[in-house]
Amino acid sequence: MLKCRAAWRRLAPLARASSTLCRQNAKRAVLRNERRPDLNCSQMSTAPSGGGRENTLYVVLVGAACLGGGVYAYRTVLGDKQRYQERISEIASRTRRVEPEQQKVQTQTEPAAATEATKEAISDPPLRIDTPNQPVAPTEEIEPLSNTPEASEPSPAPVLESEVAPVAVDESISEVSVQLQDVPVVESEHSAAVVQETAVEPTPVVPVLPEHAPYLLIGGGTASFAAARSIRARDPRARVLIITDEQDLPYMRPPLSKELWFSDDPAVTETLRFKQWNGKERSIYFQPPSFYVDPVELTKVENGGVAVMTGKKVVHMDVRGNKVRLCDGSEITYDKCLIATGGIPRNMQVIERAGEEVTKRTTLFRKIDDFKSLEKISRTVKSITIIGGGFLGSELACALGRKSADVGLEVMQMFPEKGNMGKVLPEYLSNWTTEKVRREGVQVLTEALVKNVNFKEGKVEIKLKDGRVVKTDHIVAAVGLEPNVDLATSGGLEVDSDFGGYRVNAELQARSNIWVAGDAACFYDIKLGRRRVEHHDHAVVSGRLAGENMTGASKPYWHQSMFWSDLGPDVGYEAIGIVDSSLPTVGVFAKATAKDTPKAATEQSGTGIRSESETEAVAGKMSPTLSTPIPPVAKDDYGKGVIFYLRDNVVVGIILWNVFNRMPIARKIIKDGEQHADLNEVAKLFNIHED
Repeated sequence: MLKCRAAWRRLAPLARASSTLCRQNAKRAVLRNERRPDLNCSQMSTAPSGGGRENTLYVVLVGAACLGGGVYAYRTVLGDKQRYQERISEIASRTRRVEPEQQKVQTQTEPAAATEATKEAISDPPLRIDTPNQPVAPTEEIEPLSNTPEASEPSPAPVLESEVAPVAVDESISEVSVQLQDVPVVESEHSAAVVQETAVEPTPVVPVLPEHAPYLLIGGGTASFAAARSIRARDPRARVLIITDEQDLPYMRPPLSKELWFSDDPAVTETLRFKQWNGKERSIYFQPPSFYVDPVELTKVENGGVAVMTGKKVVHMDVRGNKVRLCDGSEITYDKCLIATGGIPRNMQVIERAGEEVTKRTTLFRKIDDFKSLEKISRTVKSITIIGGGFLGSELACALGRKSADVGLEVMQMFPEKGNMGKVLPEYLSNWTTEKVRREGVQVLTEALVKNVNFKEGKVEIKLKDGRVVKTDHIVAAVGLEPNVDLATSGGLEVDSDFGGYRVNAELQARSNIWVAGDAACFYDIKLGRRRVEHHDHAVVSGRLAGENMTGASKPYWHQSMFWSDLGPDVGYEAIGIVDSSLPTVGVFAKATAKDTPKAATEQSGTGIRSESETEAVAGKMSPTLSTPIPPVAKDDYGKGVIFYLRDNVVVGIILWNVFNRMPIARKIIKDGEQHADLNEVAKLFNIHED
């Protein structure tokens, strides 16, 4: 076809020139003789008159080109039709192969008999001839094997070319029998042992994953579990599938930096059970393994259930097709999907550029494996440096500092602020907190900006911009969290440019049939504007609301989530709203008593995860008690109190410092959004002056 096309391109100008010249000659003849001349075929050429070879050649070439094109098109269509029929036949004849159950291999008592049977198995290996369309009668070479017990068991046979060659069955059998006679038989004990060991080895059974999940939850954290529980509460027969890239079932993260470090159990890294400040013991997991359904059985369970696929990561999302693709290439379709992928610990560029020696001596604390690794490291090294002065860094510093006296560990903490949690607490309270951390046995370096990190003489050397140098054995980087938005590109989901995370509407919905909850959700707060929160209570509440909306509730998100932090069993605080040290604050403090500690708070609530007890509580009518004089508080005595954060003279955030189980009142104050002339009167609502 291509040759014909090339020939036509060469002949086309000649044909057009000949035709033009012929027409011009005809017009001239008409004008001269006033009649149309009779033209012969030989006169249509530019050659001398009487010769028509060029026209004949032109007609032959054009005809050959048309004929060749027709033949090519016919053969192409015929070949496509034949291949289509072969493909349809192959699909129609395809059958599902079921793995045969492994039969137990009976060992022979006499070694001589076993050796003889092995030699026979080597000399006459079993043949496998795939003929799904017609049965084949065994020939003389195969008939003795079909009558012996060894022939019925799967044994490793060499793959012969005759098995896959498209030849007749009888010819293939005869051809195989000829080839078998030329196969050399190696009679040795080693070869016999190899054959026997291969025959005994069972075939691994690949678990069949569910192809469809009515409710698909991506991520195995707190938000996913809260959503699953909410879905099952509204739809008791719902089938929920949770996919997580971790190897653990859904668990709570706060104890990883709090209570687990204060456990007296030496096997705490294995049991992952801890004692709360009130002495009660509980597991870090939300539910035991018996609570969940096997993913393979999810579609078969009559009343539905919750299944968890661990060690699997969703790498692609097809929003239009309502399906996701996993890291192993398998695909799962869904009806409703929740993205609760959480976040990834942020690392420092100076550490990433420092090289492998520094990287492998750095911990980015987030998961159970990170806790196990750091706990083991704390018992083997002499010094650990924590970079970061926020919630996580301060909690780990206090936990490791209290442990340092027992194991001879040197704990250091550095951050660029002037005090611990300097971005959250007012300066006076941040300085007080820093002294509290130092009393726990931690060397605190304030206003420390890391300039360079390298590995020298078996130590990690941290150089600061002011010239200070810190040498340590291990680094814990606690410098923030990056929301995991890996599915934004493939799913066509919008990512907020200011706060990060997936942008969702008031019902936590990102797209049709797709919701987002937890750390990865950037939602609109009707009182405080668009926000993204990285705390346990927000994960619980947003996951619960997303689960309700996935079952048709259509509820807006209006909840003001809280968060809390404990610097050991003696100092703790709960916060709500926007708590930013750059905002103007008003603090009202009182003298603390023995019951104003996190330990006493858990004794009263019965749980170490305080948000579990307070999220359902509702503040009643707020009416302050009669005005009573506020007792004086000694300078720098911040035993307990309330800190109000203001924006345009309106309270937008509240911290309850060693004041517990009063969060519903704080939530109502922010929800009302009123201006208060005297915040001392508002502080009385929290009863901080009671004995």
